[in-house]
Amino acid sequence: MKKLINDPKDVVEEAVAGMGLAHPGLLRVSHDPTFVTRASGPVSGKVAIVSGGGSGHEPLHAGFVGPGMLSAAVPGPVFTSPTPDPVVAATQAVDGGAGVLYIVKNYTGDVLNFETAADLAEAEGVTVETVVVDDDVAVKDSTYTAGRRGVAGTVVVEKTAGAAAERGDGLEQVAEIARRTNAATRTMGVALTAGVVPHAGEPSFTLADDEVEIGIGIHGEPGRERVPLEPVDRIVDRLLGAVLDDLGTASGDRVLLFVNGMGGTPLVELYVAFRRAAELLAERGVEVARTLVGDYVTSLEMQGMSITVTRLDDELTELWDAPVETAALRWGR
Repeated sequence: MKKLINDPKDVVEEAVAGMGLAHPGLLRVSHDPTFVTRASGPVSGKVAIVSGGGSGHEPLHAGFVGPGMLSAAVPGPVFTSPTPDPVVAATQAVDGGAGVLYIVKNYTGDVLNFETAADLAEAEGVTVETVVVDDDVAVKDSTYTAGRRGVAGTVVVEKTAGAAAERGDGLEQVAEIARRTNAATRTMGVALTAGVVPHAGEPSFTLADDEVEIGIGIHGEPGRERVPLEPVDRIVDRLLGAVLDDLGTASGDRVLLFVNGMGGTPLVELYVAFRRAAELLAERGVEVARTLVGDYVTSLEMQGMSITVTRLDDELTELWDAPVETAALRWGR
């Protein structure tokens, strides 16, 4: 194993510190406990949005802190949920008096720890709503998870909810936008190789040189099936077919098409995959109205990708297009 790290136990703290130094106009890093907020501080009278989870999925979540998206992110150890204490601290740091929305990926540790944090924050007088993201269509009740996993669709939920908060919606309205976005979003991924957790020093699973895992999770959880390596068009057909069938898309629908890299796949390959996905949607009479391609929800250096589709209406399109300024996503400002 070769990694550009110092002591494995310091990876998260050093990475978060580096993010703060790289983006001083956007981010403020707090230590002991560790969390990241906007450099501008809380916004009085507006809903704040807090998300987080295990590290190793960068730029998720700290890379999406900033105007138009998250108010704070709480990174846990690699592939491990943060404990409630830093979530509560982040909540208190960003509360502007209009309540706080938690956006939580559906993993058992994340759900339990954010639930506990919500109880503790509310005991301190902060009103909290929680939305759980469960966009992965591959499997139900897998490793780490009761129900469907929360994966790349989390970015879409954080973006639309962040835009709703930015325009001044109340807490219930922002939560409803997040839930509506989640309900309109489906994802499925594939892995060619596994990532290596720094403190473990070895891949989290193994695949033969001629195998891929269809439906993999972002922590390396098993998928639907392990199949021989195929041309990417065939892999895209498998992933996107499952996504569209589950979402129930119909001719005339408008969608956001998001091809996400898992950390170790060259962008040239992601665009090859996007080309086929766009062709398949056109064949079904589905309009690709908005697009996103790149590494946004990764799994360390895993080679692979996921395909996310969000069915858009006029309001969700407007919220997606709204200005955003974060380390990893920015337009319109």
